Amino acid sequence: MAFFKKLKDRLFKSSSKIEEGLDAIVEDGGVEEEAQFDAQAGTDAAEAAQKAAAEQAKRDKLEADAAAAAEAAAQAEAARQAEAAAAALRRQEEVDRAEAARQVAEDEAARAAAAAQAQADADALAAAEAARVAAERAAAEAEAAEAARQAEVAARAEADRQAAEQEAARKAAEDAAAQREAERVEAAAAQEAAKPGLLGRLLGRGDKKTVVRRELDDDMLEQLEELLISADMGVDTALRVTANMAEGRFGKRLSTAEIKGLLADEVTRIMEPVARPMPLYPTKPQVVLVVGVNGSGKTTTIGKLASQFQAAGKKVVIAAGDTFRAAAVEQLQVWGARAGVPVLTAPEGSDPASLAFDAMEQAARDGADLLMIDTAGRLQNRADLMEELSKIVRVIRKKDADAPHNTLLVLDATTGQNALSQVKTFQELADVTGLVMTKLDGTAKGGVLVALADKFGLPIHAIGVGEQIDDLAPFDPEDFAAALMGTDR
Repeated sequence: MAFFKKLKDRLFKSSSKIEEGLDAIVEDGGVEEEAQFDAQAGTDAAEAAQKAAAEQAKRDKLEADAAAAAEAAAQAEAARQAEAAAAALRRQEEVDRAEAARQVAEDEAARAAAAAQAQADADALAAAEAARVAAERAAAEAEAAEAARQAEVAARAEADRQAAEQEAARKAAEDAAAQREAERVEAAAAQEAAKPGLLGRLLGRGDKKTVVRRELDDDMLEQLEELLISADMGVDTALRVTANMAEGRFGKRLSTAEIKGLLADEVTRIMEPVARPMPLYPTKPQVVLVVGVNGSGKTTTIGKLASQFQAAGKKVVIAAGDTFRAAAVEQLQVWGARAGVPVLTAPEGSDPASLAFDAMEQAARDGADLLMIDTAGRLQNRADLMEELSKIVRVIRKKDADAPHNTLLVLDATTGQNALSQVKTFQELADVTGLVMTKLDGTAKGGVLVALADKFGLPIHAIGVGEQIDDLAPFDPEDFAAALMGTDR
């Protein structure tokens, strides 16, 4: 109803032509009549008309204000909607720009990833190629090293063969000489035996010689075993020697000379496989590491060996590796002067492994054939001292992977069965290649050397029987066995 009234008021207000048309229609053919009303009625009518006009004006004003407010609200709403549309457009533009930037970033990341993958593929290909080249180079180096090792092994084998041939020739010559001497002695003895004594000549008959013999039984065998054990031969070796000696002879009657000869033969049989000289190799310098416990005779052995090698035409250098004992260095210098061999030293207390490494370099520069390295005496039950020896071996192998080419263990014959534990410990730490037994001229009983040969089978290069420079001799098993058993060769 309110909306209809508002429509009606506005339509009639704006339709002045219709009102004018109605006036024209009424006036056309109408008769004017005098209006009849009284004054009061006119006044009331006028006031009513004024009020109506005023109300109409107020309504018109209100309507105009409402129309203006509605128009302003419509304009504000339109402006708000326009602003919202503009904001939405800006947001959409920002979203579009962000999306475009994201797309660009993704494209850039994809390009970067592709480039990185291509670089990674190239790096992997290069690494694979480098690995292949390195593998080929390592294989070539390994092949060359193997060829060099085989050549050195062949050279060593040839040197061993030549040494064996020389030793065989020497023994053959000695055997022939011994045979001739035995024949001469036997002929002289036969000739002497053929001569009768004074009583024989008087009685017309020759002299008769008597020999004491004893039946080889269990009691005698046990006594022989105890005798050999007391000579430091050890239980196992003594049992083996006596058992081999008694084989095929049990129950037979034997003389003292026959028993000595049989025992000497068994000892010779055990010792012959290990009686070998120290091998010489074409490697320069050939490194000879000399080890042993305190007081075993290492220093004097080095001096004697150096003198013998020097006399044989070898160029020898000595390294005084016992840097913890000044007297050892001085003693080695004296022996070096006697042998005419240079001695390389270091300040007291220096690292012996460092000295050994420097000595290898010096010997190589001097073109030496042999480098003999002395070491500090150490007890085999001292782990710290034995570790120092292991360090020397590790350091010199940085210079030459095959060094030391010889590791000589010097043993004091007077130590008896303790020599067995020394060999076991030093062999584990320093890879002992040969033995030298000293001080056989003293209170030593000598049987321990037989036990060492029987148990370890290490080559015995030489034995020492005195302090002079020529008192170190190559080991001869027959001479040793004869001396040990007290027989004449």
